[in-house]
Amino acid sequence: MGVVIGIDIGGSTTKIVGFDQNKNLIEPMFVTADDPITSVYGAFGKFTDTNGLGLNDIEKVMITGVGSSYISKPLYGLECVHTPEFKSIGLGGLYLSSFDDAIIVSLGTGTALVHAKRGKAPEYLGGTGVGGGTLVGLSSKFLGLTKIESIDELAKVGSIENIDLRICDISKKDMGLSSHMTASNFGKISDTATNGDLALGLINMVFETIGMISYFASKQYGIKDIVLTGNLTQISQASEIFDNLNKMFNMNFVIPEKAQYSTVIGAALSSFEK
Repeated sequence: MGVVIGIDIGGSTTKIVGFDQNKNLIEPMFVTADDPITSVYGAFGKFTDTNGLGLNDIEKVMITGVGSSYISKPLYGLECVHTPEFKSIGLGGLYLSSFDDAIIVSLGTGTALVHAKRGKAPEYLGGTGVGGGTLVGLSSKFLGLTKIESIDELAKVGSIENIDLRICDISKKDMGLSSHMTASNFGKISDTATNGDLALGLINMVFETIGMISYFASKQYGIKDIVLTGNLTQISQASEIFDNLNKMFNMNFVIPEKAQYSTVIGAALSSFEK
């Protein structure tokens, strides 16, 4: 059996990964371009050249993502097998986390939730339009920033105390809830709030919204393990915010290594399924 390649094609960004004949992961990578076609050919060329792969070494090419619809012909003579994105999300999340049963959350432009259990087909649960697109759109309007990296860096000097209204701000009684739980995002915004405060408030609002939706889904299935995947997981504040949610709700939100490549890994893994 030769190498299986997985490709996740976005609008202008393409991620690519491979598994060798022993099912060992070949380090994933990504490229950006002006359009999906240019992006996928650039990713394939870079990946094969970096890993010393010839066309004869490749057995299958599995593709997924919103841009995969643009690929209707073989890639350098190699047939491209389309695999559903939600299936890829589920398989990739289980692989990276080593869980047998979990809610897999894909944090992209929007957010998608999948229930994945080994031995069963992943089940799409729905999602929310709140995601990276929300963060970038609001940051563009409020802060004049359109790059996630810039928003992330600015938020490092921010204080959520100048933005969010917490339970402890409105009640001195024990309500059975954490006193630091958010009662209202942006409900305490100060006249002296800095751009750093605003950036952190936006990030916190997006992550808390995603966290609560994921928590409700997990309760439905009686699962504590929630695997966070996608590019948005790489924001510096993600770990702290989801760790706080873990403590508040006794959950197990995890961000596995290579979380940003979860979907493309799942696409490649789908080729091994019977």
